[in-house]
Amino acid sequence: MAKKDTPAKLTIKTKPGEQAKGGVTEIEAHFNPNKILLGKSVKLLPQPAKGHDVPEQQFGNGDPRTFNLDLLFDTYDTDRVPKEPVTVYTAKLDSLVVVSPKGRPPICELWWGKWGKLFEGVLEKLDHEYTLFMEDGTPVRATSKCVFKEYRDNPRGKREQQTESSAKQRVVRRGDTLSSIAAVEYLDPGLWRPIAEHNGLDDPLDLEPGMVLQLPTVTVSRSGRSQT
Repeated sequence: MAKKDTPAKLTIKTKPGEQAKGGVTEIEAHFNPNKILLGKSVKLLPQPAKGHDVPEQQFGNGDPRTFNLDLLFDTYDTDRVPKEPVTVYTAKLDSLVVVSPKGRPPICELWWGKWGKLFEGVLEKLDHEYTLFMEDGTPVRATSKCVFKEYRDNPRGKREQQTESSAKQRVVRRGDTLSSIAAVEYLDPGLWRPIAEHNGLDDPLDLEPGMVLQLPTVTVSRSGRSQT
C-alpha cells in the first residue's frame, strides 16, 4: 500500500533579517486553517454636491491588504504525560506582536505548500481563545485568531518623503476642495495649507471650476510638519 504524503503545514516565518522576541523565526501550524480571509479596501473622499442625493466620490488612497486566519493548537490529543501546556505554542505567536529594536513588530511571511508565499506583513491583532484545560488548570487547546496587515517599510536612512516637482499644476474641478486635492497629491488632506499659501488664497473655500493651482513641493518630516 502506498504511503500517503504528509499534508504541508502552513508556516509563519519572519522575513530574512527580521527576528521576533526570544529568537522566534518560524511557527508551524498544528492544524491547517479551514478558512482564510483576504481583504482590501480603498478610501473614497465624498465631494460636496449641492442638490444631489449622492455626493461625488474622489479616490483618496488604497489601504493595506489584510489577512485573517484562525490557528488551532492542541496538546491534549497526544501520548505525552503530563500534557504539555498549549501556551508553549501560543507564546510564539505573542512574540510576533512585540515591538522589535527596529521600532515595530517583525515583518512576517506566510507560506503553505504549493500555494507558496500567501502573504507578507505584520501581525496587527492577536486573540487566543483557550477551550480545554486539564484538572490542574493547564490549558491544552487554543484557537489563535490572527489578523496580519500588509506592511511596506521605508528605505533605510530615509527621513523624509518628498513629492514630485514644484512645477506641477492642478485644474480645479466642480466639488474640489483644497483638502481633497491635498489628499490626492500628497496623500494627506491636512496638507491643504501649503497649497493655499503658495497660490495666495486667503479663503480656502474660494475655489472655482477651471482655476489653475500651482502645487508646491511639500516635504513631510517624521514629526508631521510640512515645508515648502
